[in-house]
Amino acid sequence: MSLESDRDAVLELTQKLLVAITSGDWDTYTELCDDSLTCFEPEALGNLVDGLEFHNYYFNLPSNGPSTPVQSTIVAPHIRIMGDVALIAYVRLTQRIHDGKPVSSSMEETRVWHRQQGRWKHVHFHRSPAR
Repeated sequence: MSLESDRDAVLELTQKLLVAITSGDWDTYTELCDDSLTCFEPEALGNLVDGLEFHNYYFNLPSNGPSTPVQSTIVAPHIRIMGDVALIAYVRLTQRIHDGKPVSSSMEETRVWHRQQGRWKHVHFHRSPAR
């Protein structure tokens, strides 16, 4: 594979991952993630999370009322390919409806992908509120 096609694949897979998260699609999320996924994120309160169980909790929460559209946009992605490892860093803008009005939020995200048996798997991420 070429460097450019790897970059395109990582960007496409990251967008697919964000859609799975915002739509609550656990099957696609687990298809894209390694079972030993690690992360630092605000929900973990400064702790390193290891594995998928922590994330599954959020996918299983009951819906809060009628379904409303949620959109995640990857802004200014920077992608670095290092052999069978890829890193993507970007700002994620999330648009949703809250109390009947559109709102946007942003997070700084870094995600690490590892090519395993010819397929990219998501192995680590770090999310922080954008300031």
